[in-house]
Amino acid sequence: MDPEVSDPADLLAFDTLLSAEELALRDEVRRFVRAEIKPNIARWYEDARLPLEIVPELGRRGLLGMHLTGHGCAGRSAVEYGLAAAELEAGDSGLRTFVSVQGSLAMTAIAKHGSDEQRDEWLPRLAAGQAIGCFALTERSAGSDPSSMKTFARRDGAGPNAGWVLSGTKRWIGLASVADVAVVWAQTDDGVRGFLVPTLTKGFTAMAIEPKLSMRASIQCDVVLDEVRLPADAVLPGAQGLRGAFSCLNEARYGITWGAMGAARDAFEDALAYSKERLQFDRPLAGYQLTQQKLVDMALEINKGFLLALHLGRLKDAGKLEPHQISAGKLNNCREAIEICREARTILGGNGITLDYSPLRHANNLESVRTYEGTDEVHTLILGQRLTGVAAFR
Repeated sequence: MDPEVSDPADLLAFDTLLSAEELALRDEVRRFVRAEIKPNIARWYEDARLPLEIVPELGRRGLLGMHLTGHGCAGRSAVEYGLAAAELEAGDSGLRTFVSVQGSLAMTAIAKHGSDEQRDEWLPRLAAGQAIGCFALTERSAGSDPSSMKTFARRDGAGPNAGWVLSGTKRWIGLASVADVAVVWAQTDDGVRGFLVPTLTKGFTAMAIEPKLSMRASIQCDVVLDEVRLPADAVLPGAQGLRGAFSCLNEARYGITWGAMGAARDAFEDALAYSKERLQFDRPLAGYQLTQQKLVDMALEINKGFLLALHLGRLKDAGKLEPHQISAGKLNNCREAIEICREARTILGGNGITLDYSPLRHANNLESVRTYEGTDEVHTLILGQRLTGVAAFR
């Protein structure tokens, strides 16, 4: 195998399950991450900086809204999107999160629920990385239960051409302070609706949440909507109720199933390489039974996690993927990935707390990934309802 794209964690000949096109896409993204992201990510993480200069390159490579078709989007399969997500998160969760917020959330909302005019206006620019989008759903007291959101949009005038006035606050909104357009979800007299809000609109303010111990090479914000006035056609016509928002969240959750395993694999690779070079008692760490047990346990979970992700991707491409199956992937792979990264850090010893190595950075990031797009508890209850037929959310 080409050492530039080799995968030392692969125990099951995973690549034999992929098509030539899927392998080519995966290897292209892997080379990009190893050449452009990994040499710089420690500095970006230390400086708490999202490298916006790479956004046009992500667009040029067709990685923004890559699962969508038309309007400049790449029209890739679900499996190809997943493979790309894994490689990006092997670089850093913050970078995969950028692609997810832009593509799986903001662009998917516009593609699935927007008007033809809204798609024409925004999707080509977002796909090319010439504009940035964000997705404003969560509020300070409305995270796992978005139905309790307080942000409200009222009609501004009467008749079919009446505009809207949005007021409220949102929290943990990725990319909001650098976005050109926000997909904002708000209560109305007719239930929850989605709105396209250009971020230069008077009354829209986004402030980065700082300091953070996780997702440092990323941006999450508090957003204030102070009597934001919008035209009648700002509403997403195809989104009625929270189902529209959840359809976008499921796209993002699916990508996380792959992405978390990318982070785990990268942490494993650092630990494996270190164990072969680091001498203790005149022999490499890799030559000790306890170290080999750690490496084997990590590799087994990585292999299982990628097989789970691939199965979900094949179901998705066949139009058969169900929401509870996405919950199974997100819950399992995030939970296992964090444990893998923590275990990898133990092999590195004290050196593992430095940014010279990736495991602890990945573990810190995955604490956020594990929380957003549904906590462990929420996905557990989704699966519990599937198994028992009883909803236990309240």
